[in-house]
Amino acid sequence: MSLFIDTSVWSLLLRRDQPRDIPEVRALGGALKSGERILSTGLILQELLQGFLGPKAKEQIIQHFAAFPLLVPDRDDHIFAAEIRNRCRKRGVQAGTIDALIARLCIRHELVLLTTDADFRRIARHTSLQLWQP
Repeated sequence: MSLFIDTSVWSLLLRRDQPRDIPEVRALGGALKSGERILSTGLILQELLQGFLGPKAKEQIIQHFAAFPLLVPDRDDHIFAAEIRNRCRKRGVQAGTIDALIARLCIRHELVLLTTDADFRRIARHTSLQLWQP
């Protein structure tokens, strides 16, 4: 199984003031230790760098991400992400632009999304997005 790790889980792992005894954080820690295939995208890296302050945090984040391949969305990814967002909206689910793109990347590359963000559970009900389950 290949995992795509959402910002919500990375953020919890990297924070010093949050308890790490959360199933998703334990799953990420296990995946890191076992060498499981983990992928991400530049949007996740950017969100993390925007959320943490200070040069030490910046270097830590950049170091973590140096080990993982970054998926680069192409034109079709953006087109299908818009379709995901529109499909969800028609069904009463608000899906953000970035969340729709992340969902699309996971669907396209057959990745399991590891997240604590409930928005993705709502998106998954209307798409083939696979979510990690404890």
